[in-house]
Amino acid sequence: MIGPGIPRVDGVAKVTGAARYSYEEPLAGAVYGVIVPSTITLGRIVAIETAEARAVPGVLTVLTHRNAPRVNEGAGDRKLKLLQDDQVLYDRQPVALVVADTFERATDAAARVRVTYERRQPTVTINGGGADEFTPKTANRNPPDSNRGDFAGAFASAPIQLDQHYVTPREFHNPMEPHASVAVWSGEKLTVYDASQGPDARRDAMAKVLGVPPASIRVVTRFVGGAFGSKGGTNPHALLAAMTARVVRRPVKVVLSRPEMFGGYGNRPHTEQRVRIGAQHDGTLIAMAHDVRTQVSRYDDFIENCAVITRMLYAVPNQITTHRGVRYDVVTPTYMRAPGESSGSFALESAMDELAYATGLDPVTLRLRNYAESDPESGKPWSSKSLRQCYTRAAAQFGWDGRNPLPRSMRTKDGLLLGMGMATATYPSNRSTAAAEVTLNADGSVVASSAGVEIGNGAYTAFTAIAAEAAGVPVARTRFVLGDTELPEAPVAGGSQLTASVANAVAAAGADLRAKLAALAAAADGPLHGASFEDLAFADGRVALRSDPARSEAYEAILRGAGQGTLTGSARTVADRATPKPYSAHAFGAHFVEVHVDPDFGTVRVARTVGAFAAGRIVNERTARSQYLGGTVWGVSMALHEGSQEDLRSGRIMNATLENYLVPVNADIGTVEIILVDEVDAHVNPLGVKGIGEIGNVGSAAAVANAVYHATGMRIRELPITPAKLLA
Repeated sequence: MIGPGIPRVDGVAKVTGAARYSYEEPLAGAVYGVIVPSTITLGRIVAIETAEARAVPGVLTVLTHRNAPRVNEGAGDRKLKLLQDDQVLYDRQPVALVVADTFERATDAAARVRVTYERRQPTVTINGGGADEFTPKTANRNPPDSNRGDFAGAFASAPIQLDQHYVTPREFHNPMEPHASVAVWSGEKLTVYDASQGPDARRDAMAKVLGVPPASIRVVTRFVGGAFGSKGGTNPHALLAAMTARVVRRPVKVVLSRPEMFGGYGNRPHTEQRVRIGAQHDGTLIAMAHDVRTQVSRYDDFIENCAVITRMLYAVPNQITTHRGVRYDVVTPTYMRAPGESSGSFALESAMDELAYATGLDPVTLRLRNYAESDPESGKPWSSKSLRQCYTRAAAQFGWDGRNPLPRSMRTKDGLLLGMGMATATYPSNRSTAAAEVTLNADGSVVASSAGVEIGNGAYTAFTAIAAEAAGVPVARTRFVLGDTELPEAPVAGGSQLTASVANAVAAAGADLRAKLAALAAAADGPLHGASFEDLAFADGRVALRSDPARSEAYEAILRGAGQGTLTGSARTVADRATPKPYSAHAFGAHFVEVHVDPDFGTVRVARTVGAFAAGRIVNERTARSQYLGGTVWGVSMALHEGSQEDLRSGRIMNATLENYLVPVNADIGTVEIILVDEVDAHVNPLGVKGIGEIGNVGSAAAVANAVYHATGMRIRELPITPAKLLA
């Protein structure tokens, strides 16, 4: 059952509306909270008038910094210390919360809160006056800098030298489901129904800020309508819901409007990246440097680790990478799909494409010439690497051999400029500690569980298939329960780690269940009396003797004979991050893109993409293709559409709606073909599973940019690629 593309087990529930999202949780007496966001970027609150808002019928309370409950000042990010003082540190910071008996009344009342500010002039660009550059302690748990060989000497002597700058803008998460939380207190116990990527992490973070024991908080997340990193960390609205629910002593629901999604909820940070490459005339890399400057807030740290991908992707003997944070007056950035690798791959893979033209080499040939047979940074062998096969299969299916290498040399039948570009994809194979239970019921059905979350990635389907195979029962008789802190622990659904972590715990719990079932069967006076575990086979809800399959017994009969109503197998698989691993584990892939560009108007259309990916054992082919497709589309969005527009005087984001913040629609995306490259990895984890949620987004923007260069002869090094830039 692991591998074949079984349909989503939650598909019917989602398309019929039966799937319950956090905001939809039906709670008696629930009331509604609406945030009042700041209308300045930097300054302080001089006065806040709430009388008119309180006079609206149905209003229960208006929380401000004057009357809000106090939180633990010593714990959590600064942005989570909500309504604690009069300071405004970023655009759309929550400055009040209005609670009423209906959402409409709360919205009306929130519009009646009058706030007077003392404004200060914010620094709103990475190179603006007042920006403060610093060397961080880490770059997302990686060393901020790296150095191998002698870059300066090797680069100075290189026959071919490239030195270019690449820029990526601030990008904002826009999942279909906005941020939402429902909080209810029962005595000293808090339950939060939250649009979260990880209930366990959310519980722990909220407990620190609220100053209560983690055991007193339960977080439930049954379904998430997209997250992409924005729902990984704890956000202001969840704490506001919890704080207010305690004040009004009723369940409080808080959901964000689309413009509020551009407030204190993180984003992919603005980056400026310098890439220097020294190479031989035949394209052999001699030296490479990747220097990163990335947006950081004044009050918390988050470093986009763009150059980490450069440390491991190509065989280059002399290399330096650096990360520098630049503080200015913005909200603290956060994870956004393939954080670091997505932005970093745009710079690295664009630079490699520029080197291909400088040397006269085919871009695929250049990459194969510098293929890393082992991890060049650590020196460790790969746990597995099928990147060559990805290049070969994707190029063949795309028709790369039909590409004329000269820029601006190809046209469509309609006379549009036609461009073909490619780029490499990679993402680390992460894994965290996870636990699971698999319970056999008296009727032979199985219920498995873990606190992991379904964020649209197919977790319910993948884990159901694994539990069914591990327990030896049909998928139709297996149900998986997810998303609750009362279930066995699981990591955040982020960093491409959830399946690779929980899957192994589910498989181990299923094995534990089989062992217990075998012991019951062997002890009973039945057809399997005295049989050892090794002598037994488990399939279709029956235990059979391998040497004599006719001697078998149904699971429910074994339970009945033992006088047990249920039987549970459990497991906890530990990921020891402190112990060095003997292998370097990554997933790999390749993107090939065809674009059509109107030479008169500068409009770019992505006609087709072909991507090939190798990521260990694929749990479910259907949902895997969907993940790769989604990442590819996001790369198109990153290349051609997304980017915030700030007012340089006020620092406010001016395109904070889906009307003006562009994301692709169906008409923007041509044919997307996904190739799954078979790969066996005996080292990455017991099941051989690598994460796939983010690799599709790595390199895809660069492939589009490289195709645009091939079509037009214009190298756009600052995203997004717009008609104005192509016609400049």
